[in-house]
Amino acid sequence: MRRVTLSLAVLAVLLLALAGPGVRAGFWTFGAGFQLLRWGAYLGIAAGVLAIILLLRPEWRAPTAWPLVLAVLLGLLAVGVPWYWLQRAERVPPIHDITTDTQRPPAFHAVLPLRAGAANAATYGGPEVAEQQLKAYPDVKPLVLPTTAPPAAFQRALEAAHASGWDLVAADSAAGRIEATATTGWFGFKDDVVVRIEPEGAGSRVDVRSVSRVGKSDVGTNARRIVAYLRRVQSG
Repeated sequence: MRRVTLSLAVLAVLLLALAGPGVRAGFWTFGAGFQLLRWGAYLGIAAGVLAIILLLRPEWRAPTAWPLVLAVLLGLLAVGVPWYWLQRAERVPPIHDITTDTQRPPAFHAVLPLRAGAANAATYGGPEVAEQQLKAYPDVKPLVLPTTAPPAAFQRALEAAHASGWDLVAADSAAGRIEATATTGWFGFKDDVVVRIEPEGAGSRVDVRSVSRVGKSDVGTNARRIVAYLRRVQSG
């Protein structure tokens, strides 16, 4: 029974480990990947509970308790990761289009063919999305570079895009627009980003918009991406 319990725990962690990379490699859809996470969590709960029951009886845990302790730890891991992301999802609004300018969001041009067939449209959702964003992500704001002219600001923005590891789609210095695609680490989700650089007094204003291709909620990914990117631009 100890061997079966440990095997269940190992299988639970294996499902957890394969869920994201399998989506990234194209072996299954992100919906199937989420199902693997769910099954892994259920197996983790079952293995953990069974291991604890066996640990409570000396005759069942003999001759050594380490396989059961390991099963408990692996079960906690299989449950803990999905639980962590579920908690993060519940703390943020179910939106996937984040921008520093909710009144005049930067528009996509070159990226649009890449979004053909995407579940999420590239058209901004309007006041309802803007209201949810402003409440959840008050730190997502335009970056003003008061003494940096637009050409220099564009160059800094372009270098920051490269440093962020994005796949560059277009860089139009005359229009002050950069378009790129960012890929998330585990599941490999594609999120598209557009950067707009405009004159602001004697300097420049940098606006960014990041939009997921799939998923109703981005679990805060787009907002974190924008904030991190603008910090790069500011320190560039």
